Amino acid sequence: MSNVCTTLAAMLLAMVSVSASAQTHQHPSAAAGQTADSRQLVDFPEPMRIHTIANMRDHLLALQEIDEALAKGEFDKASNIAEARLGMSSLEAHGAAHIAPYMPKGMQEIGTNMHQAASRFAVEAQNASVGNDVRPALAALAGVMRQCVACHAAYRLH
Repeated sequence: MSNVCTTLAAMLLAMVSVSASAQTHQHPSAAAGQTADSRQLVDFPEPMRIHTIANMRDHLLALQEIDEALAKGEFDKASNIAEARLGMSSLEAHGAAHIAPYMPKGMQEIGTNMHQAASRFAVEAQNASVGNDVRPALAALAGVMRQCVACHAAYRLH
């Protein structure tokens, strides 16, 4: 358990460090004096835009709850949150089939990759509860967040 605590402490320290640098980070176009957002605009009908933004906020909340569960060594709880709210099992609850036709193909692919990565994380979190090694779960969780970053870097909603 001490290895888990040490790993989690290092992860939290890294997150604080990244968070602090992100607060002072400027978008490349802002640094060059440009105000234009170069990300591709995705024009959803207003009810779908609102629904999608609510889903993304819930994804962010789920990630926070997963981090808290991992910090407490509650790996099964982290797994359940990931699969139910982010994983492939969550697609129907999010209305993914109704929203996907309005997304550019690349955005659809990133979304699918994120949901698949979340399901992989759920398995790794369960493995951590048995083997008590959280590192594979943390690596899998990074894969989830990598997809979030990729999508938000490439696309924006009106």
